[in-house]
Amino acid sequence: MESVSNPLPARVSDEWKKVVQPYQHADLRRSLLQALTSIAPYFILWYLMYRSLEVSYWLTLALAPLAAGFAMRMFIIFHDAGHGSFFKSKRANDFIGTFTGFLLFTPYYAWRHSHAVHHASAGDLDRRGTGDIWTLTVEEYNTMPFWKRMAYRLYRNPFFIFVIGPTVDFVILQRFVSMNAAVTDRERRSVHVTNLALLVIIVALSLTIGLKEYILVQLPIIAIASSIGVWLFYVQHQYENVYWERHEQWDFATAALHGSSFYKLPRILQWFSGNIGFHHIHHLSPRIPNYELERCHYENEFFQQVEVMTLRSSLKSLRVRLWDEDRHKLIGYHHVPEEVAEQLELDEATAS
Repeated sequence: MESVSNPLPARVSDEWKKVVQPYQHADLRRSLLQALTSIAPYFILWYLMYRSLEVSYWLTLALAPLAAGFAMRMFIIFHDAGHGSFFKSKRANDFIGTFTGFLLFTPYYAWRHSHAVHHASAGDLDRRGTGDIWTLTVEEYNTMPFWKRMAYRLYRNPFFIFVIGPTVDFVILQRFVSMNAAVTDRERRSVHVTNLALLVIIVALSLTIGLKEYILVQLPIIAIASSIGVWLFYVQHQYENVYWERHEQWDFATAALHGSSFYKLPRILQWFSGNIGFHHIHHLSPRIPNYELERCHYENEFFQQVEVMTLRSSLKSLRVRLWDEDRHKLIGYHHVPEEVAEQLELDEATAS
């Protein structure tokens, strides 16, 4: 099979540093307003879901997507706080990050570290493995034993990665230090403190409304919110013409603009997702508060030269699985060279 070349993007000049500077400032009024309009509605909807149990669980489930939407907005606040961009004060960022982390089942300091590693290494083929989606090159996949290839296929299966995996991750895996890549005492302590806070919340609500009622309300919220969150993260870094490069050739700014998508969402979804669709700008300058990302994008032609992803076109991301180093693009399993595919089929037939 003849390889089709996909030209690498030109390296981004240092012009971006001057462009983003005016937007790298938190506005206390806007941050407080966003916190109020995200956290308060979440609590109100949580209470309404609890009361709806007296009417019908179908009504409870009908309210869950809206509550999950506000949980998503809380996660953006949590996320910005981790980057030190939601408030000017470090103490204020750490406070609201820790507080929203309790509500989101996520240890703040541990997550902040793994996410910082993700920002520092996104698109770097030699620094994969922390805070990212498991991605293999064609060569790595081809040389793996059969059981590892099957594990990779299971992990990348849409039902697993978007339905089962997110809930398991936030409810169970986030409870363990080892699963959070926590390295410092503060990061490890944040896992334990978050677990303790969750225990206190669960026990208190179990004694007041009942454990069953708590689960019936909380589980669908976290299941929906985490699934949407993983989907957003996935399409922001997993698409055909995404940027990946070996460390020697890797460039931070190029990886930010061409290794992170501009996901243009309908206005209401953009609001609930806290402008995270402007991910190319966020990766270039994580110190820009979420409410300044859109303005930064549209006021500077510099950022409008990236490929636009829509709800419809983002579905194509479901078809790409492996990084082809020869063609510099993500491809599906069926695009593996014919001679390799035949060998894989032979190996799988032999194993079965």
